[in-house]
Amino acid sequence: MEKKNKITRREFMTKTAAATAAFTILPSSVISGLGHTPPSDKLNIAGVGVGGRGAAVLRGMQSENIVALCDTDWRYSQRVFDQYPNARKYYDWRKMYDEMGDSIDAVMVATSDHTHADITAYAMTDMKHVYTEKPLTHSVYESRLLTKLSEKYPVATQMGNGGASNDSFGQIVEWIQNGEIGEVTRVESFTDRPIWPQGLNTPSEVMPVPSTMDWDVFVGPAKMRPFHEIYTPWNFRGWWDFGTGALGDMACHVLQPVFTALNLLYPTKVQGSSTLLLNDSCPTAQKLRMIFPARPSTGKVNMPEVEVHWYDGGLKPLKPEGWPEGKDMNDGGGGVIFYGSKDILVCGSSSLRPWLMSGREPSVPQTMRRVPDQDHIMDWVRACKESPANRVETASNFKVAGPFNEMVVMGVLAVRLQDLHKELEWDGANMRFTNIGANETLRMVVEDGFTIQDGHPSFNKEWTDHFNARAFSEELIKHEFRSGWSLPPMPA
Repeated sequence: MEKKNKITRREFMTKTAAATAAFTILPSSVISGLGHTPPSDKLNIAGVGVGGRGAAVLRGMQSENIVALCDTDWRYSQRVFDQYPNARKYYDWRKMYDEMGDSIDAVMVATSDHTHADITAYAMTDMKHVYTEKPLTHSVYESRLLTKLSEKYPVATQMGNGGASNDSFGQIVEWIQNGEIGEVTRVESFTDRPIWPQGLNTPSEVMPVPSTMDWDVFVGPAKMRPFHEIYTPWNFRGWWDFGTGALGDMACHVLQPVFTALNLLYPTKVQGSSTLLLNDSCPTAQKLRMIFPARPSTGKVNMPEVEVHWYDGGLKPLKPEGWPEGKDMNDGGGGVIFYGSKDILVCGSSSLRPWLMSGREPSVPQTMRRVPDQDHIMDWVRACKESPANRVETASNFKVAGPFNEMVVMGVLAVRLQDLHKELEWDGANMRFTNIGANETLRMVVEDGFTIQDGHPSFNKEWTDHFNARAFSEELIKHEFRSGWSLPPMPA
């Protein structure tokens, strides 16, 4: 009887939201000022994917209760397990959700790209707040799903692109929308990634699965393949089944001010190219052009059709006329150049250090919210503790991050479909390419057979059979999950 009369912390935080709409939970700084910090002021957080990037994200929220740690590679994660000895340990996030249930308030997701969506989606449908590393998802459909779920479930969300909480991000948006550089019709951007291996042949050697790893859970919804140490940890970024390459990994940092300041949504046309395109591994360098239609005027400036260009793998845009001699375009791992009708705005990756080519330093009204201490992680913690009715949304909540990430991963598709040899036309509302014919085919390089013997090169590539291009594009847009894995249904 005593157990039945208790109300869980999760039930208190979610089911009484309507009754407490007029109140906001006091932040820790206020409560601690009264001389105590009650347990109810701390979130119970579970981390999924904690050995790599997840370790740093957890450090950013270690003021809370880290109650569970989940990773498919316990050797790689051991140092994190040691940091949180009271947290329960799991290989499989599904078992963790089943066993811990309402004792988890919030989830941090930093697994490989291809498992972000299902871990995140099921947390949201169970009314758990979620912080998910970038890229938010592996596919267009998954991005749309998380966007829709964020509209249905009143949980606090955040994608892990910390530049969205930088003061300079707000400054760029304000400069552009105040008309300081005029109408923007072209943007060029780049990253210095990849710094992990790409352009690799699929390994033929089959390695034994380490005793400290659950390979089945790591592969998750992707097609099963033999274990090899080249896939994980960290290197998953360079393999199509597990990652999204340099574009998917870094555009969520680099292009955030472009997407927001220019009020972008769906491109109408897209074209990609790259170094050798392999069936399994992402190329070593890529180029991309997306064309966005005119949008309604925003602030003091018109929003005409705009071209957004992307480069990676060592490629960079050409420097605009008047570029300061000797100045490196790479700032913090990449950069962006906004070409306006009145001026040119330049910034680094994650919106770092914006400046105008003219040398002017605009003073404009502040219209964007500034995140306290520019702390992307703790701003999400703050949002988790606020009632849904009064919550101040985070800078990269899924209503914003979902459409943005959708643009990024759609660009990945343009690279993978480049051998159709045409500019692809995109119907964003319906998530489909409209100019891929029913009978068009593609083939991919399975293995780069380049060798040199006695000074003579050989270019013997191994190819797949031809396959239907439209069906392939539909699979890239919405992955067919391996048996035993699924996503929640798309809300209406």
